Amino acid sequence: MKGPATLQTPRLVLRRPRLEDAEAIFARYASDREVTRYVGWPVHGSVEDTRTFLTFAETEWQHWPAGAYLVFSRNGGTLLGSTGLSFETPYRAMTGYVFARDAWGQGYATESLRAMVDLAPACGIRRLYAICHVDHASSSHVLEKCGFVRETVLRRHTHFPNLAPGEPADVLSYALSF
Repeated sequence: MKGPATLQTPRLVLRRPRLEDAEAIFARYASDREVTRYVGWPVHGSVEDTRTFLTFAETEWQHWPAGAYLVFSRNGGTLLGSTGLSFETPYRAMTGYVFARDAWGQGYATESLRAMVDLAPACGIRRLYAICHVDHASSSHVLEKCGFVRETVLRRHTHFPNLAPGEPADVLSYALSF
């Protein structure tokens, strides 16, 4: 089943990104070094970097049942961040989230991640997983609140381009099976 282009939760609207979202994404979170500290992609240096991401996201939506979602406040329509499903096979996908600084600590990550957990089985996913840097305690907390089970520590697994350059970092691996 193809995922819907728009989802709603009690406080949020999650919607498939569009090219015209580039400036807002860049300004709200993709260009912020603190926001992107623990993500696996480099901070965007220009709106063109954000457009490149949006082109990639569109390709993912065309190839798989779902892809990236932008997260907006239902009250006012402010862009808060993004989440989504990144398919590796028709039955296995990764999820994650990133939010603008002024959206931190308000439960938006938990609410949007729960929407991805609810959507995953409807899109045919049998295993949904996420990783987070071992030092990112708030992300671990969100994953556990949403029912993800910590499986292991993956040593020297992931390069975080917005942290100090060099060796891959240890990450915590979490998963849900449906």
